[in-house]
Amino acid sequence: MYRLLVVDDEEIITDGLYEVFSRFMPEHLDVCKAYSGQEALEWMARTRIDIVMADIAMPGLSGLDLAREIQLYWPRCHVIFLTGHSEFDYAYRAFQLKNVRYLLKTEGYAKLQELVREIVQEIHRSQIESRMLEQSREKALAFEIMAQGDYMRYLLQDSEKHCADTEVLVREFRKLNIDLDPEHPVVLVLGRLSFPEGKTYTERSAILASARSIWDSYLAEQTRSVDITDRHGDILWFLQPSRDAGEKFYGHLIRYLEGTLELVQESCLSSLGLKIGFAISGSCCEWKAITRQYERLRELQQLMFGDGTFMILRDCADPAAACSGREAVLPVRKAEMLAAHLEAGRAESFFEDLEELSNEALQSEAGVQRAIQAYYSVAVVLYGCINRFGLHGQIGDYRKLLRLDDHASMKEGFQYLKQISHAIFRYKQLDERNRAAQVIDRICRYIEDHLDEDISLVRLAEIHYFNPSYLSRFFKQERGINLSEYIDQCRVRRAKELLRDGDLKIRDVAASVGYEAAHSFTRFFKKVTGMTPQEYRDTLSAS
Repeated sequence: MYRLLVVDDEEIITDGLYEVFSRFMPEHLDVCKAYSGQEALEWMARTRIDIVMADIAMPGLSGLDLAREIQLYWPRCHVIFLTGHSEFDYAYRAFQLKNVRYLLKTEGYAKLQELVREIVQEIHRSQIESRMLEQSREKALAFEIMAQGDYMRYLLQDSEKHCADTEVLVREFRKLNIDLDPEHPVVLVLGRLSFPEGKTYTERSAILASARSIWDSYLAEQTRSVDITDRHGDILWFLQPSRDAGEKFYGHLIRYLEGTLELVQESCLSSLGLKIGFAISGSCCEWKAITRQYERLRELQQLMFGDGTFMILRDCADPAAACSGREAVLPVRKAEMLAAHLEAGRAESFFEDLEELSNEALQSEAGVQRAIQAYYSVAVVLYGCINRFGLHGQIGDYRKLLRLDDHASMKEGFQYLKQISHAIFRYKQLDERNRAAQVIDRICRYIEDHLDEDISLVRLAEIHYFNPSYLSRFFKQERGINLSEYIDQCRVRRAKELLRDGDLKIRDVAASVGYEAAHSFTRFFKKVTGMTPQEYRDTLSAS
């Protein structure tokens, strides 16, 4: 989903354009509005903006200055300047800027809609071309990249110990050609991948390489990063601003990541069929704290609904205060994979690996000790999950998990493990559905209680700690309608209730449902109901 910001100091123009474009491409375009250049910059600091439609001659902040500020926040953003001046050719020659277009206000909505559609298509084509360009580049220095990854995993094992001496870090980074600065803080981004069904190992590796190219195409311009694959099969990026980034960008870095990762998600899905969800640091952390920050991001992934493949969660905790406990090392490597599948909700992969482990353990030549070790390694994973999620009253009799002697045979013991595993997955799926319904209900209540305030998609996402694009998709998935449609329904329903009070002025009703201008409210009400507010009130009096 792309985001369009309408900016004009004349309220009637801003509201009119906002209404037109809110219904123009609702599945692809999220529309916001601002009444000044300064308010537009506030939007830029809050979320990614793809297209800005602005008056070229606003007071306070000139159109040229606004365009320059926009480029600092979101370099890929396109700008459409609306001008009432007839010297259009002169303006066009005078202000030749990247991704900037000009249109006379007299050309009408149809021409403007055509231009916006053209820009959306251009952005989409640009994404495809960027991917093709990145995929065509040769992958050089493979051994160096492997060595870098091994070293970053080494640091991640115990960052307080391995990152204690900054001078040593500086020397090691230089030897391994790691393009990060160990003397400055770093941001961590953890990506959870969900590959298309039926892909082989080599096919998944190719998809992963392409996903890394997509990451570079969007983020290499403003940041530098190194990534590794962790033991759960997820991707962990270590990231800092590029050396050329200005001071203002440092404070904007986390918001920039949130907005740009939306595009990474959409590109991975459309070109590779790869779903990916992200958990990112809420702020930069010192290198000594990366182990704690990584563990915190793994905990955050537990908050993702379903498989979390479209979520972008930002950590709000101080990395230095995050839990420093480490997971126990499991005695069987297969059990580590089972723990990862269980944590991510990957039921099919979990039971495939459990079946494989069971068969290996039950083979006559495997040996009793190996079978016992395999049983208890899985039992510990399941027992830990029951305790961590408080499932004691939902799973049934789980007391035999750590008592192998209570089973008549080893085969019965592994059947019992499968039974408990099925119960855990059933509960987790039910719990995720309940949590999703509760979140949507909470958002709906907030909308109904705050119709006279800012209830834009971006604002709702901020309040409820969502990524805007994910919230839009998530809401429609749960309720079957677009979020904007639901807001319109609430506004019409509340307006009808208020119009029953004959002493309440139309402008007061408009303000109560979020319209500062009565004429904008009247236009909206008639579009939805077929009557003006006064006509509706007259029908109530007649009945």
